[in-house]
Amino acid sequence: MSDNSDSNGYWAANIRLVKICLVIWATVSFGFGILLRPLLSGIPVGGTDLGFWFAQQGSILVFLALIFFYAWRMNGLDKEFGVEE
Repeated sequence: MSDNSDSNGYWAANIRLVKICLVIWATVSFGFGILLRPLLSGIPVGGTDLGFWFAQQGSILVFLALIFFYAWRMNGLDKEFGVEE
């Protein structure tokens, strides 16, 4: 990246991606697991209710999916801005 505008664009895209991932993770872990747990308690999933499942397993699985999504998307951004390994 020779140009400062390319650098600013790269970091803006990176920060935007991080913010999106954090909002999704917070919504799933805090929103579904804590705030919306009473609303989700009537939906059965694997012998337990959906709110408990999100609090115990769902947020972890979403976090792992976000890690792989972030790595995949950052590889695309790296190629787009010419900073791939």
